[in-house]
This record gives sequence, structure tokens and C-alpha cells, in this order.
Amino acid sequence: MEEDVLKKAMQGDINAFQSLFAEFQPQLKSYLYRLLADRNDVDDLTHDTFIKAYTSIGTFKADSSLKTWVFRIGTHLAYDHLGKRKRWQADNQEQTTAYISASSKAREALLDVRQNSVAGAFEIREHIDFCFTCMSKSLPVENQVALILKDIYDFSVREIAMILGKTQGVVKHLLNDARKDMMQIFDNRCALIGKNGVCHQCSELNGFFNPRLDHRQELMKLELSKGSKKYNREELFALRTLLIKTIDPLKASGTELHELAMKLTREAIGEK
Repeated sequence: MEEDVLKKAMQGDINAFQSLFAEFQPQLKSYLYRLLADRNDVDDLTHDTFIKAYTSIGTFKADSSLKTWVFRIGTHLAYDHLGKRKRWQADNQEQTTAYISASSKAREALLDVRQNSVAGAFEIREHIDFCFTCMSKSLPVENQVALILKDIYDFSVREIAMILGKTQGVVKHLLNDARKDMMQIFDNRCALIGKNGVCHQCSELNGFFNPRLDHRQELMKLELSKGSKKYNREELFALRTLLIKTIDPLKASGTELHELAMKLTREAIGEK
């Protein structure tokens, strides 16, 4: 049945193409969000990806899944977009904390979201996802793409090689370097990993701005802390990515706070 729909789509049937695109559109949007960290940009690039994929469907050779082919288009559009901006740094969250402390307008915006939005409070696991996105944006873009596609969206090395236009050997190197760099960042900056007490970011967002904690969330946090003693760095990183896989940052319970925090981060580093 799906083969028949794909055949119609390749013949230019927009309804057939749209039905296939809709199957992986949520994943595409959350993937682009992890790359771009801006909901408005995600909406624009998702639309552009759809248009470019549909108008180029005649070039689809079916040597990969349609999903992989579309993700390649979306990834390259994201590349063009990110090429106009500087890469984030590992200390962006510290810069954001300083920016919020110095800006009454920023603090008021956070308090307004916290008090008035039904999507204005993080769960701990959502904050872990937020930190992962910020930290991954400090990687070179190709490393970030390879890491997110493999460890969060379960693309194979072969599929990632097709998306990036690289050999599988190069992709393996990108993944190895990305994981090593991310583990190093976590070791130095995340208290759940580094055993240096409560992370100031978690303390702020899950304390003053988000007092909605329950025992289940605290137990999850405790398990990660215990994990830092029980598991090696690679196993703990894998544990973290397993948790992040369950989250769609565009539909999470604290999505409005998430987006505002990203906006303030972009302001703090001078991106917008």
C-alpha cells in the first residue's frame, strides 16, 4: 500500500506526497529544533523542506527511504541557515544566567511564563533535554547532526552518510568525536554527571522559576546522580540519550518556558 502511495508521490501527486511527509514531519520538526533552537525558524524550514522535496521528487532515486532523503534536504537547508550565525559556546548557559540577572525585563518574562502559562514549567527530564540541545550546539554542525541523528533519532551510519554526503568511515569519526566532546562538556558543567552538587541552571529553573517538583522527578534526578558513580562515562551518556529520545521539545509540558529560555540564550550571546 505504501509503495503505491510512494509511486503516486514520485509521479507528482501532492496529496500522496503530503501523506508520506506527514508520517515523519513531527520528527523532522523536533530534529530541526535541536539544530536551530528557534521555533519560528523550524516552522519556516519545515515548510521550505516540504516545498523543495516535493518540487525535487523527480530526483529521488529510492536508494534510501523517503524519510532519509527528506532529512537530507532539511539538513542542508539548516546548514545554510546556521552558516549565517556563530557557533554556540559551551558556557552559553552561564552567559544566559548573567544576562538574566542583569535584565529585569528577562526576569519579568520568565516570571510571566511561569505564572500564566500552562506550558511554563519544566519537568527535570525536560531541562536535561534543554541542556543537551544547548551543549550540542557548541559542536561543529556536522558532528552535531551525526550525533543527533544517530543517538536521538536512530538513523543508521549508512543513512547519516547519505544525509551528510560523507563516507560511513567519516560519519563514525564524527560520532566518536561528538560523543567524546559532549561527555567532556557534561563532566565539566552538569552536576548530575560531575557530582559537584546541584547545577545552578537546574536550581534556578526547577526552583525559583519552576517549583513544581514531585518525588518521581526527584527520584529520576537521584538515579542519574547514582549513575555517575555506578556507570562509566559512555554508559551514562547513553542513559541520558535514552531519556532524551522520549521527549519532543516542541510538545513537552514546559515547551513555552523552553522556547523562552532559548530566546534569552540567543539574546545573551548576541545571536538576536
